[in-house]
Amino acid sequence: MPFEKVSAEKLSRGVVRQIELLILRGILRPGERLPPERDLAERLGVSRPSLREALAELQDDGLLASRAGAGVYVADVLGSAFSDSLVKLFRTHEEAVFDYLTFRRDMEGLAAERAAKLGSDTDLKVIGSIFARMEAAHQKRNPAEEAGIDADFHLSIIEASHNVVMLHMMRSMYQLLREGVFYNRSIMFRQRTTRDQLLDQHRAINDALQARDPEGARRAVEAHLGFVEQALRDQQKAERNEEIARKRYEHEAGRS
Repeated sequence: MPFEKVSAEKLSRGVVRQIELLILRGILRPGERLPPERDLAERLGVSRPSLREALAELQDDGLLASRAGAGVYVADVLGSAFSDSLVKLFRTHEEAVFDYLTFRRDMEGLAAERAAKLGSDTDLKVIGSIFARMEAAHQKRNPAEEAGIDADFHLSIIEASHNVVMLHMMRSMYQLLREGVFYNRSIMFRQRTTRDQLLDQHRAINDALQARDPEGARRAVEAHLGFVEQALRDQQKAERNEEIARKRYEHEAGRS
């Protein structure tokens, strides 16, 4: 007969499954340090040998990494999303910037629609609290801080969509954005009018989400990223015009 004795799941296996789920859901993030072994064993209600067995399995699977004298961290599981050769291509071909923005517009529009429908009240509180941070940073005129919060705001919407594949894919995309692979986001904050417009656009996204308006949230995201695309095109055109003007000036100066 095709039956076997039923055995209770090993404690270490239960720990593995819990940590796997936390990573899958994006709660534990790449580079995040786990609590010290004693504290983690107490929180999970398991013995330290069982915990060590679970951590070893997760390290073998490439989900955790141990650093000598520094503890155990969530591995950089996003690092393999794009090869170094492809990242180099992204850096050197400006068309990748606009393909990236088109991709974001499609994905984030869908994520905003899903977040308005499926996000929990707590998800919306998180989004609202990040927008409040964005408003506060706006008064400081610190482009780097404001840009960082901007990325956090968009990722919080992805998280609220509760699609784990989209979550990890977009996190890898945002990592490249933070590294300046696609474009230098600080150029979006050079003029006061642009900064004010961007804040208003994020306010519209937040308002639609808080009102649980799926179509409104999608439209607000699409309008915002359309604005970003046009601003970058305008910036590139201005830089090309300046280069031509500089050459003309040098030529005229040489004739005098």
